[in-house]
Formats: sequence, structure tokens, C-alpha cells
Amino acid sequence: MDLLKTFLLFVATAVAEIVGCYLPYLWLKQGKPVWLLVPAAGSLALFAWLLSLHPTATGRVYAAYGGVYIGVAVLWLMVVDKVRPTTTDWLGVAVSLAGMAIIMFGQRPAE
Repeated sequence: MDLLKTFLLFVATAVAEIVGCYLPYLWLKQGKPVWLLVPAAGSLALFAWLLSLHPTATGRVYAAYGGVYIGVAVLWLMVVDKVRPTTTDWLGVAVSLAGMAIIMFGQRPAE
């Protein structure tokens, strides 16, 4: 799987996870309707399925996915929550994406 496809798959996976967690938050904390749990469950099922599409060892995928998740979460903060990320938020994203790249594309023994 090439770099762009891998990255886009990570982004789609992160959005599915965030939506799956955000909808119950709306129900629990903001008094939104309980039926939001239905699309939340579907979104979390989609998240699990998307995570399974990566063709490498699952532990490595989970570790690298975390870096992309952090970036998507900060974008969610900005777009959905309407909170301006700080310089340190963006620095944290950069560090996590660098860690993700090291994990996914670094040298490793033959599997």
C-alpha cells in the first residue's frame, strides 16, 4: 500500500473513531437524543473494520495510527469544537506524526 493510501486510511479510521466517541458524548453531556448511540455504534464498527485493512503487523499499525489520530483530533478541536489550537498543540501533532513515520517506515527485520 503506498504512502498516500496508508495515510488516507489512517485519517478515515481516525474520523470514524472520533465520531463514534463524539456522538455518545453529545448524548451524555449535552442532552442530545439517545438514538445517537446507533450511528455511534456503526461508526465504531467502521473504525474497527478500517483498522483491519492495513497490511502490516497490528501492533505497528495501532502505534502508528495513534500519531495520525492526534492530528485529526486537533483538527476536530478546531473545526467542530471551534477552539483554536495552540502552538504546542501543533507541535505535539508534528512530534506524533514524526513518531508515526518512524514506526511505519523505519528499518525492521524481515517478517
